[in-house]
Amino acid sequence: SSMVLAVPALPLVVALAALQGKLPSARHASRLRTGVTMSTKPAPFGSWESPITASFITEAGVGLGAPAVGPVSGDLFWLERRPKEGGRSVLCRRAPDDPAASERGAVDVTPAGTNVRTRVHEYGGKSHAMAREVGADGSEAEYVVYANFADQRLYKLVVGSDAPPQELTPKSVYEEDARYRFADFVVDEKRNRLICVREDHTKPEPANVVNAVVAVALDGSGEMEVLASGSDFYAAPRLSPDGSKLAFVSWEHPGMPWDETRLSVLDLEAGGKPTVVAGGDGKKTSVLQPAWSPKTGELFFVSDHENGFWNLFCVKDSPSLPLGPKWAEATYNVAPMTVDFSGAAPGWMLGQQGYAFAAGTGAVLASVRLPGDATSTLIVLDAEGSHKEVARYSAAEGGLPFSFSGLATRESDGALFLLGASPALPGGVYEWRGLAPGASAAAPAVLLASSMKADAIIDAKYISTPKLLNFSTADSAGTGVAKCYGYYYPPANGDYEAPAGELPPLLVKAHGGPTACTGSSFNPGIQFWTSRGFAVMDVDYRGSTGYGRAYREALKGNWGIVDIEDVCAAAGHLAEQGLADPKRLCIDGGSAGGFTTLGALAFRDVFAAGCSLYGVADCSALAADTHKFESRYLDGLIGKYPEDKDKYDSRSAIYSTDTLSCPVLLLQGDEDKIVPPNQAETMHKALLDKKIPTALKMYKGEQHGFRQAENIQDALNSELYFFARVLSPAFIPPGVPAFNIDNLEDARAAAAPAAQTAV
Repeated sequence: SSMVLAVPALPLVVALAALQGKLPSARHASRLRTGVTMSTKPAPFGSWESPITASFITEAGVGLGAPAVGPVSGDLFWLERRPKEGGRSVLCRRAPDDPAASERGAVDVTPAGTNVRTRVHEYGGKSHAMAREVGADGSEAEYVVYANFADQRLYKLVVGSDAPPQELTPKSVYEEDARYRFADFVVDEKRNRLICVREDHTKPEPANVVNAVVAVALDGSGEMEVLASGSDFYAAPRLSPDGSKLAFVSWEHPGMPWDETRLSVLDLEAGGKPTVVAGGDGKKTSVLQPAWSPKTGELFFVSDHENGFWNLFCVKDSPSLPLGPKWAEATYNVAPMTVDFSGAAPGWMLGQQGYAFAAGTGAVLASVRLPGDATSTLIVLDAEGSHKEVARYSAAEGGLPFSFSGLATRESDGALFLLGASPALPGGVYEWRGLAPGASAAAPAVLLASSMKADAIIDAKYISTPKLLNFSTADSAGTGVAKCYGYYYPPANGDYEAPAGELPPLLVKAHGGPTACTGSSFNPGIQFWTSRGFAVMDVDYRGSTGYGRAYREALKGNWGIVDIEDVCAAAGHLAEQGLADPKRLCIDGGSAGGFTTLGALAFRDVFAAGCSLYGVADCSALAADTHKFESRYLDGLIGKYPEDKDKYDSRSAIYSTDTLSCPVLLLQGDEDKIVPPNQAETMHKALLDKKIPTALKMYKGEQHGFRQAENIQDALNSELYFFARVLSPAFIPPGVPAFNIDNLEDARAAAAPAAQTAV
């Protein structure tokens, strides 16, 4: 889960109306952008002072994720990612009355120094699981099995016990740390073992890394049994309620999990080969997130084969069917609609699940985003029969948070726990009782644990509420998709009023992935800009998730073409609407978003300035040296490598520096193995030689993405200072350290005679 900022709550109905509202006309834009009152001060857009500083963003929070209910205690557990402790993840238990409880009302479960995190696929996911065990005296206890980041070994810890964690994969079994990596856990209580995905790095070259589904004994012997192997990748091993069957997902190079996968089921009692239940038929179907109903024992999963969206499917009456071809024949779409039941950007992290089953009742609960809606809707399906939809709930009723995911329920009181956020509410762990017998849908969700400190309060007058827009875009690649989406954030600072007739500078943001998406949850990195008088457009360019397979696959073979068209179209759309100054259009992005940023600057003449954060400048270098999970990703995005190297090079900004003509800031880690520092250095030299204003900041000890607080702060401040100095008219941003911008004075001197001639 990402770090988010806690701010005072805007009324949910107000925020909902604003987010779903239409784009304002140009004649009303100025008032919307500035929030003018009698107490405002006049100042140009972009120069406003703001309490949302870079240091504020990095100092005040933790990441929260993976809410779960203890199988014995019924207590609520979650993971906390703590930047001040080196970014380690800690399993916590909610215990607000415990003297040792944190300000979030929780106590640590895992020991000091432990980092509950796995490196499978490098992105990890589902690095722990909870289960129950029965003692000799019949008493029950709950325990957690987790992976520790430092050594990638497995440990078992009895919750509430003073005993130290038991090492499940000791050095007596294999000497080298991280030889094996484990993820996507499920405990097989019946056989006293953990079932998970194992990634074998005995031979660490990406082509030689081996993935499999394995069972690891929970007795500390380190004994492992391979349950499924032979495919390039595995995910989501899930046990049936009676423990007799195991479902899992697998796929092959060069595909990614959102491209083509198959769902198989293995009979653990009868043995034999797994049976393919869905996918794997050559029709490019993405099947993900299997789960078994605790009520009926039926197998559910999400698949995009029917309408291009990850809809929810069920193998009808699967417990009564012999495992075989009839399972595929009995599969049906439970709730056909053009929405994803998979959650945002599925496939990157292991363990992602967009739906759940209510404890006790077995009702199917799914968090979805309806077409054209930026908020989350909770869809409730009947536990039995044909699983018809019985209810829908959202923030519109006044109870649920604006957006939510990570559903977990407790049988004893019907409580639903979830990760909630909004454009103007703190992200955190919420409890909602709207599903309890006799409860009202308007029952307010209660924030149990905020991701920000209690004293990290920002007045709502500094908060910009986004609007989800769609707009036309070019389609030179002939994708058949000529519409794009993005979240528009107007400038917002109740202390200031811009001069009459002035339009704000615009920052277009390109998300990473690229097969991912942005969202409307509170993002302090965006509010940093809007509270200073910038407009922001956060673009879901073609290729993003959340809009169906056709939209996602428009990027196939077209990375570096359609994404660039879309960010340029976004800027042009807002300029045409009178919501942005066409002479002060900026763009930034990190990693894959940095690739789009550099491409837009090198191959188009739309933006006045840009900032690339560890951006991909050389596609060939990325294809030649990356980890197994993404080692063939570019086959689909660009073409086969090295056969299509000419295509790779033609889309790499590093080979088109002669076409760069506007100021570019380059922010780079000196230990980055994905985008080596020499790419940024080469681009910087080319800009220097062309006398274009530029700067390169090389952060010591940083890799692909900045993790040290001081560097995160400096990167954000540097980007603001750079834009403030290179845009026209230039200004000095208040409270931001200055630094040297190469070629700036020379460029101004050269521009002065041209300006005089024009006059």
